[in-house]
Formats: sequence, structure tokens, C-alpha cells
Amino acid sequence: MNRILENLNEKQLEAVTHFTGPLLVIAGAGSGKTRALTHRIAYLIQEKGISPWNILAVTFTNKAANEMKKRIGKLIMGDGPMTESGLPTIGTFHSVCIRILRKHIHLLGYENGFVVYDDADQQILVKRIIENMGLDMKKVTPKAVLNHISNAKNQLLGPGQYLQYANDYFSEKVAEIFPKYQRALQQNNALDFDDIIMKTVELFQQFPDVLDYYQEKFKFISVDEYQDTNKAQYVLIKLLAEKYQNICVIGDADQSIYSWRGATIQNILDFEKDYPDTKVVMLEQNYRSTQIILDASNTIIQKNQKRKDKKLWTDREGGQKIKHWLADNERHEGEMIANEIEKLNIGSESPHYNDFVILYRTNAQSRVMEEVLLRHGIPYRIVGGIRFYQRKEIKDILAYLRVIQNPNDSVSLLRIINVPARKIGPKSLEAVQEFSIKNGISLFNAMMLVSDIPELSESKSEEFTKFVKLIKELQKSNTEFQASGIIKLVLDRSGYKKFINDGSVEAEARLENISELVSVAAKYDQLEPGMSLSIFLEEVSLIADIDSMKDEDNAVTLMTVHSAKGLEFPYVFIAGLEEGVFPHNRSLLDRQELEEERRLMYVAMTRAMDALYLIHARERTLYGESRVNAPSQFLQDIDEELVEANFGGHGARNHISIQDIGSMPIPIELDQGIEVPFGVGDKVSHNVFGRGIVINITGGVATIAFEDSKIGVKKLALSVAPLRKV
Repeated sequence: MNRILENLNEKQLEAVTHFTGPLLVIAGAGSGKTRALTHRIAYLIQEKGISPWNILAVTFTNKAANEMKKRIGKLIMGDGPMTESGLPTIGTFHSVCIRILRKHIHLLGYENGFVVYDDADQQILVKRIIENMGLDMKKVTPKAVLNHISNAKNQLLGPGQYLQYANDYFSEKVAEIFPKYQRALQQNNALDFDDIIMKTVELFQQFPDVLDYYQEKFKFISVDEYQDTNKAQYVLIKLLAEKYQNICVIGDADQSIYSWRGATIQNILDFEKDYPDTKVVMLEQNYRSTQIILDASNTIIQKNQKRKDKKLWTDREGGQKIKHWLADNERHEGEMIANEIEKLNIGSESPHYNDFVILYRTNAQSRVMEEVLLRHGIPYRIVGGIRFYQRKEIKDILAYLRVIQNPNDSVSLLRIINVPARKIGPKSLEAVQEFSIKNGISLFNAMMLVSDIPELSESKSEEFTKFVKLIKELQKSNTEFQASGIIKLVLDRSGYKKFINDGSVEAEARLENISELVSVAAKYDQLEPGMSLSIFLEEVSLIADIDSMKDEDNAVTLMTVHSAKGLEFPYVFIAGLEEGVFPHNRSLLDRQELEEERRLMYVAMTRAMDALYLIHARERTLYGESRVNAPSQFLQDIDEELVEANFGGHGARNHISIQDIGSMPIPIELDQGIEVPFGVGDKVSHNVFGRGIVINITGGVATIAFEDSKIGVKKLALSVAPLRKV
């Protein structure tokens, strides 16, 4: 058999050998989607004699496009040298459109050497417009304005059309800014990221001869991940395919999880209405997971109404039952996972940590997982995000706290002096720095003496004075409030909360992360004011230091479910399966959003190859609040016989005590407090400080005298400190 067609199953073969006319390939998770797409393109070239010049393949990421190029090149060129000239046009929507615009954008009044503005460039442009209009930058933030403009462009709405939808103060102001922003872009011969597709659509709609050229050029079109297309991408492809209708789209409505960035599931659901002669091929054979994992995933997704019915199956019959665990709280949840990873690696000289992934709904959930893995000495990596203590908003707040505790910390001081912006420019700051060096005083003390610096105007001096007053007020509060209270005061009095809350999805995530930092700080609230912040900062600094030392080559992966799409792991832990967490609380009163949450759960479960763990907690402290939430409704959907009998059936399953999951050699925070596996006088070992003796334990804080005289005596919070009895 031709090597392009060998090793294909019956349905893949049917998709690959389809020649002309529209083709819809519904490709379930792990069903060999990329293989079908790439082999079909190679088949068109090798077996049907279609010129590579006449083939277009588009996808969403450069990584996916490069993988397609590599596979198609190997199929049509064998092991010989691969050249771009012998390949079809393969790329992301944006890269393909940029090539088209480079040749023809002069027809729309731009020069062909246009530039593409990044986020920072766009914000500078919008900020200037807002300032010129005399608007309040706190009410109309550049980022929020750009977010609305981006959404409009993804719906192919220009300034004129957007005006019709403006129905409140903010959207009315965006409607005023939008045309000015668009004119400024054109004056600078620039496009923003969303213009790239929108302008290509405009080009095709306004110049039929240009559209005809590309319809003739791209007689065969393939679109990967079609369920993730937005309206602009949909219209673009529809225009290109209109003449010959040799269009193959491949995707899975059950894995449509990006509506928040404009993707619409209707594009794939309505494909047969758009192209009545469509041939539909269902790829339902899964090459990744066991049948038990697939059966459980199927029971979840079948509850959705907006989908194409299919049922995944595999040759890997049976498999381990799905483990459903109930933890006391989020730290116990992390301990259960860490202990299971250690148990599965017992006796292994070189543990395969990269076989494990911990999935969660929101980034803020990673913080406890990171701390637990650090204490166990298990290496980990964060994918699709930044380690909790490396996130900008966390570093900003910690810098404020360090300055409150120690105003002579010039590094932290310089980080926050203009965050949020305080009209303190580089020249003013340089004058204060020179004054501090000249007089041999700290930068903060120099700020207290700005009236003695002749280079500073009265208005600039006043800005420094306001900042000094803010820090002094917060220092006074530190004598009255514990660490969590100080963070809340910093957010409010500094204006930082308003500064980052620009109405975007990213802003919501940043606020969630800061709320999670409040959760961390609350563990130190049993200590007296002043000491609470001091020990909190010491512990956080220690965690961040260990964090940066971890080897990531062989590491447990931590990621949100959104980041996990397209990946697979032998062992998958899904944490935080409670109502309001997963599914997210935004979805609980909206059926469409709840269906997307269920698709997200389906994606999470189908990442698992061999073993799947579903975990929920009796109580969870998240975003600064402790809550007792019901188990996720998704757990109710799984057939009881698919779940390991030790952990019960539907509803609130059996409680799992610490003893049920093996001995835990390190302290675990429980509902009743903290269980401490050592006492006063015991020798302990710390990952960084080395060996020491416990001289006191009070309120969850151990006082330890370390052997290293440079370290001396330290107070460490038992819920965080990596201590082991020796």
C-alpha cells in the first residue's frame, strides 16, 4: 500500500482519500487528527496531482503549523531535504494574512511596508487619545478600551458599526476613541493584531479581482481546530472557499473552550448548513486513553446539547478505575497528590516526574500545589503561566510590603514608586537618587527631604511627599493589623486594585492571584501585628528562592485546563472539583457557559492516558475566603462503576483521612489546626537553613535554633516551612 495511506484506520482513510467538495472531520480527543489532516494534504499532492501552490492549510499556533510542515514534508519528500518551495502554504491565520496584505494593502490606503503594533504600542496610542480627549484615565483605561476594540474587530465591527452597540458610558467613550485610534494607526502605517484578519477580509470584499486571484490560488483549503475560529476567521475562510468549495475543516465541538476570546462553537456546528454537500467523517477511535477514562469522559460530555454526537472508543480495553478523592482542604489536596506521586515512584532510581500533570481551573490554585511540591522536594514546572511568586502583581504587592517593613529596601522602593503611576518621571527620580548618594542616606530618607533638592519643582516634590505619607501610614497600620489586613490596605490606599482592574479577563486573573496572596498571609494572622508581616515575608522569600532553584527537565507539570489542550500525560490529577471553582461560579446561572465548563472538564479528563484522579475538598481557602462548596456537578455525571470502590459513589463520597493515603512525614494543615510530627527539643532539617533544634512551638509557628551561626534563631510557619524531623 502507498505509504501515505498505510497505518491509517478506516475512518482516517475515508477522510484522507476524500477528494473534492466540502469535508467535515469530527476528530475526538486523541483520535489522530493531525495525522488525518497532514496525510490528506500529502495524498492530494502525491496521488491526485494537485500542485502544492494550490493548497492552503491554516491553524492557530506557529508550533502546530511547523509540525504540519514537518510531517507533510516527510510524507511527500521522504528523508530528502525539505524546501518551502515544494510545500503548500501552511501557517497561522495571521501569518497567511500578513503575506496577502504585504502584496495588496496599498489598495486600502496603507503602504506595503506596514508595521504591526504590539500591546505596548497600542496602549501608548490609546493613552495619548484618552489624554487629548480629557477623559479620566481611571474610568477609561487604555487596556479596557483596547479589549473592547479587539472584540469588535473579531466580530468584523468597524468604528461605525460599533457605535450602534454602544449603550453605556464606557462603550460610548470607546465608540468615540475607536475611529481616532484607527486613524492614528493608518497615519503611522500600522496595523494592530486584530487588523491583520479584518483588513484581509476588507480587501477581499472591496476588491473582487484580488479575492478571485486567491480563490484560484488556494483551490484546496484545510482548517485545523475549526471549533476555535471566531467570526472574522470564519468569514475569511468562507470567502476563500466560495468558488471551489474544496474545503476540509477538522475539529471537535466538544473541545471548544475559547469563547472568552471570541471563538464560536456555531462555526463547526453550522458547517453543513454553510456547505450542504458536506461529507462528514467521525474519528472516534482514541489512541491515547483507556476505555474506562473514555467512558467517564463520554458520560460527562453527553450532558451538553450543543454538540455533534459521537462516542470515543479504544483498543485499550478496561484500565484502572478513576480515583475520586475527598480532601479536608486545599493543602491536604496537595499532600494527597504529592504522596501519590512519591508512592508511584518508590523503587525508581530515576523518577519519571514528567509523567504527571496537575490540572486546575484557575491559576491561583497553583500556589498551594507549588508550596506542597517544594516541601516534598518534587521538581515541577508551570506551563501556560508564571510561577505564583514570579507573577508581576504578586511581586508588586510584595515590594510594597517589604518597603513597609524596611523602607531602606531601595530595590523594592524603585519597583513601586510609579506603580500605580504617580507623575514621578525618570529625571525627578534621578535627582533624588543623586541626593541620597551625595548625602550618604537611603533613598527613602532622601524622599523625606525633597524640599532640600533644588532640581525638583514644587509639584514633583509634592508627589514624593504623598508617597512617603502613604508608606508611613501603612507602617503605622502594620503595628495594628496582621499580614492579610496590611495587603488589603495596600491594595486600597495605594490605588493598586483600581490600577489593575481594567475590566479584562487578564485583570480578573490578576485580582484572583492577589486574593490568593491574602489567603497565604492569613495563615500568619494568629501572630501579633508586625511579627505577622515579618515572618510572612521571610517565608515567602524562602519559597521564592527554592522555587527558582528547581530543575525543570524532569518535573511534574502544573497548568490550567485551558493550557492543557492538545497534550497528554500518563497520570492526570484534576484538583478543585467543587461548585464555584470547577465549574467556575460565573457559569452556574448561564447554560451556555456551563456547557463550556463541561467541555473544559472533558478536555481535562481526556488528557489522561493511564490513570485519572478527580479531587475535591470539604473546605477551600481561595481568593482570600474560606468556603465549604458542594462537590462539582461533573462528579455526579460519572457512572459509579467507573470509579474506584474505595472512594464511594455519587454525591458526597466517603471521607478520606490522612491514614488512608499513607504516612505523611511533614506537617499537614487540617481543619482543626496543624499536626506537628515533632516537638520542642527535637532535631529538624530545613531545605535551605540546614539542621537545627526546636526551642518553641506556638500558634503554628516553630522557633528553631539552627547550627549555622550565620542563620541563628528563626521563627518559621509550620504550614509553609519545609521542615523534617531527623
